[in-house]
Amino acid sequence: MSDLKHVLFVCTGNTCRSPMAEGLFRKAVAGRREYAVSSAGVSASQGTPCSHDTAALLKKRDAKIDGFGSRPVTDAILSAATHVFAMTHSHLHTLETRFPQHSDKFYLVCEFADIPNEGIGIDVPDPIGMGRRAYEEVAQVLDVAIPSIIAYIDQTTK
Repeated sequence: MSDLKHVLFVCTGNTCRSPMAEGLFRKAVAGRREYAVSSAGVSASQGTPCSHDTAALLKKRDAKIDGFGSRPVTDAILSAATHVFAMTHSHLHTLETRFPQHSDKFYLVCEFADIPNEGIGIDVPDPIGMGRRAYEEVAQVLDVAIPSIIAYIDQTTK
């Protein structure tokens, strides 16, 4: 069980970006039992479903997030995670400020990914209220970032 890699994605409300990342990452590591994935938000309420546009995008891509309900980041959630990926520099700063004891686990989602026309280490844009195209743009960023996250974790853990 100590070989389990528990990846946690963090955004603001845990209804758009982080559940999208959770679903897409889960699909990317399907069949790899050493991976677990979840998400939370720095300002999330408990039990809110993911946004309609996130759910539609995940369904279209055949990425599962059954029974999802938002949840706030807590010390217990961070203790269970081996790797925590924040959507933005602001989320990263909030995590480092509130939970400095876990700072060795914190990364940006795009920390290892060179996003076309954007660069490395960009913030994942917030699509809320921006329509389906904005959600597709977030998914395109995650499509580049997720393989780099998997490669980083695979290279740095046994």
